[in-house]
Amino acid sequence: MTADSRKHRSREVVDHLKRTQIYRHYERAFRDTTGMPIALRAVESFNLPHHGDPKENPFCALMAQTNHSCSACIQLQQKLEEEANMEARTLRCFAGFCDAAVPVRVGDNTIAFLQTGQVLTSEPTAKQFSDTAQALLKFGAEVDMKRIEEAYFQSRVVSEKQYESIVSLLQIFAQHLALLSRQVMTKKDTAESPVIGRARTFIEDRHAEPLSLEDVAREVNISAYYFSRVFRKSIGMTFTEYLARLRVEKVKQLLVNPNKRVSEAAFEAGFQSLSQFNRVFLRVAGESPSIYRERLGSAA
Repeated sequence: MTADSRKHRSREVVDHLKRTQIYRHYERAFRDTTGMPIALRAVESFNLPHHGDPKENPFCALMAQTNHSCSACIQLQQKLEEEANMEARTLRCFAGFCDAAVPVRVGDNTIAFLQTGQVLTSEPTAKQFSDTAQALLKFGAEVDMKRIEEAYFQSRVVSEKQYESIVSLLQIFAQHLALLSRQVMTKKDTAESPVIGRARTFIEDRHAEPLSLEDVAREVNISAYYFSRVFRKSIGMTFTEYLARLRVEKVKQLLVNPNKRVSEAAFEAGFQSLSQFNRVFLRVAGESPSIYRERLGSAA
């Protein structure tokens, strides 16, 4: 796939995700809980991700109106994308505001970024604003310095610990968006394969039940051997791996409820034993269920 094709696919997937009910609900809850902006953007869309957001920092909103400072912000976005390709990263702009990007990855590729920021992690000082004002003068920006100063000192401040927890919330949600993205891309890739489409629907509907490759092959009326080959070629993974990832993602969704026990979530998602669940979860998620639950709790 060419670079242009990847960018086009990224935009298509992001447009689809933004229209989903789960993203709209999460977006609203994130703003209401943190008081911070949130954006989901495609790769290489170097714009101002939070401009016009209901929670946009007033200082940043004023900066977006000046060409030179706007250019500095876009350059920061470009650098942030480069550094956040594999994992969440935070950079500070010339005015000291944090901006974070969390990659949404499908396989080996980053297909989008979840972003937040425009906050300080300590109370602003006169010295900090003086340095910011000097930078603006060097940019040659024509701004009302009194309005800029008022907006600067009205900026949202969160502690380092709070900020880290907020980024963790984005990382958790990015994992769910990755699964949705895979499903969107798979549907697109298999649009001309009704057999695979029917098989995926059957698996997703019955994932909580004991389910074998033979069961699915029987449902779509082809031999297990042929189904195994076609499924792996179309989806990019074996039936067993696909089912395991589907169940792990279901567990992650269930564990958002702090009253849900890990063992309950495991059996509800279709795992037949805790030993199997622990082994599969560690392989798929890269960490044990207990550590994931711990991290989820600390981010709440």
